[in-house]
Amino acid sequence: MTREEKATVIEDLKAQLGESGIIYLADISGLDAGTTSDLRRACFKANIKLAVVKNTLLAKAMEASEKEFGDLPEVLKGNTSLMLSETGNAPAKLIKNFRKKSDRPLLKGAFIEEAIYIGDDKLDALVSIKSKEEVIGDIIGLLQSPAKNVISGLKSGGGKLAGILKTLSEKE
Repeated sequence: MTREEKATVIEDLKAQLGESGIIYLADISGLDAGTTSDLRRACFKANIKLAVVKNTLLAKAMEASEKEFGDLPEVLKGNTSLMLSETGNAPAKLIKNFRKKSDRPLLKGAFIEEAIYIGDDKLDALVSIKSKEEVIGDIIGLLQSPAKNVISGLKSGGGKLAGILKTLSEKE
């Protein structure tokens, strides 16, 4: 690869890193061609961009990026695949589901909205992260709950109140 080609790859990676707030680094070495193809298909269905990258080029792109990647460049050893997503827990869920059939991919690290996770042991924590849509749904549910209680109370209380008024008016 010539210097110009490397510079182009670094610029492309830098642009991808800049556009995405969710970046996962995984090790997919040891997967055969069929399993790798299945992984790529699963990533495509989950709207996750998967690319095998050269560690040195990715490290230079991280360094040139405006984002602060902390210790993440230190995990760039061996085979590295870059997973980019719009949903924070989608790649973690995909990795966990894929590992039911295979021992790979292994999570090397992740960058999620400026939070950095290093190591495969963080996979369960990443799976449990709620997506933006899930958090909004939870908030809407919490906001609707008191209103539903008030409405149901008024409906049932209205009948009781009318009954009490009717009884009082009959006594007089």
